[in-house]
Amino acid sequence: MPMQVYLVGGAVRDEQLGLPVSERDWCVVGATPDDLIDQGFKQVGKDFPVFLHPETGEEYALARTERKTAAGYHGFEFDTSPNVTIEDDLGRRDLTINALARDADGNLIDPFNGAQDIERRLLRHVSDSFAEDPVRILRVAKFAARFARLGFRIAPATRDLMREMVAAGEADALVPDRVWKETEAALSGPDPRIYFEALRASGALRVVLPEVDTLFGVPQPAKWHPEIDAGLHSLMVLEEAAKLCANIQVRFAALVHDLGKATTRPDDLPGHPGHEKRSLSLIRSLAERLPVPRSCRDLALIVAEFHSHCHRVAELRDVTVVDVLEKLDAFRRPDRFEQFLLACEADARGRSGFERRDYPQAKRLRSAWQAASAIDAAGIAAQNDESGIAQAIRSARVDAVRHSRSTR
Repeated sequence: MPMQVYLVGGAVRDEQLGLPVSERDWCVVGATPDDLIDQGFKQVGKDFPVFLHPETGEEYALARTERKTAAGYHGFEFDTSPNVTIEDDLGRRDLTINALARDADGNLIDPFNGAQDIERRLLRHVSDSFAEDPVRILRVAKFAARFARLGFRIAPATRDLMREMVAAGEADALVPDRVWKETEAALSGPDPRIYFEALRASGALRVVLPEVDTLFGVPQPAKWHPEIDAGLHSLMVLEEAAKLCANIQVRFAALVHDLGKATTRPDDLPGHPGHEKRSLSLIRSLAERLPVPRSCRDLALIVAEFHSHCHRVAELRDVTVVDVLEKLDAFRRPDRFEQFLLACEADARGRSGFERRDYPQAKRLRSAWQAASAIDAAGIAAQNDESGIAQAIRSARVDAVRHSRSTR
């Protein structure tokens, strides 16, 4: 069989959707690793042969088939012999919309009716071998979120298969790095809420993010939360955060800011006294289990602890406002302070009927920060002994905040 090269996967799918193609992957049929190395390709794959093109740097993988040999993500054997066809390679893929190829003449290779599913806006698994890889649960949820605005939905049979996989314990084998990789991609996309809804519908959310899953069914006071359910509120806050900005730190903080509500004593419900502090240990535990970037974790911690202060800023004493600004490290990290304000605004709007409400609290706290930041810290330091500098600066900040609030 002569060597043939096909454009595969996401690039072909996005072409069919009329979307811009950001990167291209290629599949090579009828070749061995030595054939590609002799042409100047550089091998980079460990589990199976993947090569970088000597000029474009794009990835070329030998066509392969897979056979399940053990539980979990890594339990596979691969066949990359020259006899593997492009149809064989496409047959191992997760969804029909990803099981597409285009040959050198531009002809579409579509053995599983992926083009038809694109027209039908359907996310459908290629075959029952889908159930062999638990990462596919995450990927389907990610694609559901990525293409929600195009009208895509998960096929009922595929959703059922995802549930069966979770019930069989396959999701328990998901490794933390891959869970975060797919979650991070979903958080970066246009509709991250859909990702978590899809995981919950399959039962996988309680496996990969139990801290979030346990919020569902927890009641909140109807006066402040017409949506009642704490889990629903968290997804609504995430949705509002996605409308406000594309920043993944803000979106992650929005998702996890209320984790402590799941640990409220039954006698205290539907109120949640002290949930802010209880959220902190849960966020830290989640960030230790998954490779959550420090920037995401740290913003989530301050949003969890201080979002209620931001909501009630008009009621706070001047000295308390300065306390909060200092604990937020707002004077040294103004960019993160702005992220904090966005997450608080998302929290205020992430309630039924509140989605379009103004959030003047952000402006009030920002104005206080601006006033406190404008003091002459260097001049104050020059006029005080070293032991008294910190208190003198703090007092000046409180005076500045008091003056700014009195003149509004």
